[in-house]
Amino acid sequence: MVRITAKQYQEILARRRGAQQPAAAAAVKKPVRKKPAAHPGPPAVPRPYDVEPLLAGLPTPGRHWTLLMPYAEEMLTSNKRYPHWSVEHRIRKQLRADATSLIKPMDVPRLQYAALYFVLHPRKVSRSRDPLNWAPTVKAYVDGLVTPSPDLPRLRHLLPDDDSEHLLGPFPLMGTPVETGFARMSLIIVELHGPLTSANGETVTGTGVSTYRN
Repeated sequence: MVRITAKQYQEILARRRGAQQPAAAAAVKKPVRKKPAAHPGPPAVPRPYDVEPLLAGLPTPGRHWTLLMPYAEEMLTSNKRYPHWSVEHRIRKQLRADATSLIKPMDVPRLQYAALYFVLHPRKVSRSRDPLNWAPTVKAYVDGLVTPSPDLPRLRHLLPDDDSEHLLGPFPLMGTPVETGFARMSLIIVELHGPLTSANGETVTGTGVSTYRN
């Protein structure tokens, strides 16, 4: 009769159960640092949008103005989430001020009715772009055009109000991409004669004024 020790018995059980030595602890991976995105370069002046086809599709169009909005590295989009409401508020306030500061030297008169188009000039990227994603930016611009001072909400500039009785649009358009810099946006303001609900009125061809001067 062969006798085995308790230690030998435990080793036999361990081999039967397929016990293995504990694996060595995996090496701690160092966090991968993302490289900062390369700056896209200086601002570019995109080619103006062709306004004539837009005028042909409007009832009683009059004068029109094309405003290339001031260059902004930060614009509001419906896809972006901000860490705090104050960040979005700061960007919206700046966009609103940009629109107010631009329309004053353009000598755009007070209109009763108008149509508004916003043209997105995106960066050159392979994926498709939807200009409607920039609707929050356009809303800030319209607020700056119509109500130049947030502290004086009854003071109006471009229109008596930005409601559907006075403003047709804004309608999104895709413009030519910019060669360098971040995306840009331009606004096309078209004067309308007569209420927006009326199909009557004589079409008046106005002289287009543009901020594309250089």
